[in-house]
Amino acid sequence: MFTPTRAAGLDRITAFLPRAGRDYAALRNLDLPGHPHVSTLSPWLRLRLVTEAEVIAATMKAHPQGAEKFLAEVWWRTYWKGWLELRPAVWATYCRGVQAALNRLAAEPGLAARAEAAMLGETGIDGFDHWAEELVATGYLHNHARMWFASIWIFTLRLPWELGADFFLRHLIDGDPASNTLSWRWVGGLQTPGKTYLATAENIALNTKGRFRPEGLATEAPPLPMSPIPAPRLAPGGDALDPTVPSLLLVTEEDLSPEFLLHQGLRPRGVAVLTDVAGRSPLAVADPVDRFTAGGVTDALSRLAAPHAPRFTPADLPALLALAENENVTQIATPHAPTGPIATALNDLARLAASRGIAVTRVLRDHDRLAWPHATHGFFRFREAVMG
Repeated sequence: MFTPTRAAGLDRITAFLPRAGRDYAALRNLDLPGHPHVSTLSPWLRLRLVTEAEVIAATMKAHPQGAEKFLAEVWWRTYWKGWLELRPAVWATYCRGVQAALNRLAAEPGLAARAEAAMLGETGIDGFDHWAEELVATGYLHNHARMWFASIWIFTLRLPWELGADFFLRHLIDGDPASNTLSWRWVGGLQTPGKTYLATAENIALNTKGRFRPEGLATEAPPLPMSPIPAPRLAPGGDALDPTVPSLLLVTEEDLSPEFLLHQGLRPRGVAVLTDVAGRSPLAVADPVDRFTAGGVTDALSRLAAPHAPRFTPADLPALLALAENENVTQIATPHAPTGPIATALNDLARLAASRGIAVTRVLRDHDRLAWPHATHGFFRFREAVMG
């Protein structure tokens, strides 16, 4: 279903564009086999094998009017990234919450059994069990199914929301620290204070064309206890790239279309890769996620004519720096990585590199530089600023 190459992502855009207007607006909420009414572009967008800016431009060219619903969905991804980038402490709090929830599983056998049944699709709840199995088997779920699943997890099964978000992040090939974490927070009433999402049997039956009609769902969705949301910091402006200095191009899973740096004049002496799929969770990340990410990296290196570029993880930062020193570079240039495991690894790399006289230059795309400063409040204010 998902081939991890830029060419496949571009083909998916082309195939979907005729349906991005009225058809998408009318049918996008339907969760049907094969997901015929949505773009399923998110895996390629997650790794930026194709970019939000490219999808927006192609959609506006194909539909000068009438594709606002689809465009809004693309902008949601940018908004979530920007919102978390302005409040990185929310990601750190989530990571601590996952570990605390895992500690509870070790101490509470009953909770552990209920969580395991939910993840194995053995709760007996119609629809929910199917989505758990579909997620594990394919690495993908329709967005509406994600909302239903999260709501049932939190309000019907009364499981820690962080465990559900972690389950998604370990299995979704489009799993993203911003979109995933903040969407789960939204369902639970933590993102927009007091606003929750309640899954109902009627809505599920309507939007699955009668495939599922679960019984015994929660009838109320009281907001989860929450801490105050941090005030937004200033949006990052990105580092200035000096294409004239000896440089190493560092490719990460956060942006697998790094050619835009070459378009800015960068002529690197070498190419290296930094990935941290395992850093998305304290538990094992699913093989489909690993495979899709690794395949995307291979595709990026092929396009850069560097198929044998060495690959590193955060545990290998000294070896990465040794490579940079062997290449006699004074700059490691890389696309800016938004809040998450790779951003943390790049911060560590920058500290180590500075002591050796090497700068880690993180270049921000214009799309993010222009949009992220508007992610200070809710999506509708953001949408007004970026879409007009």
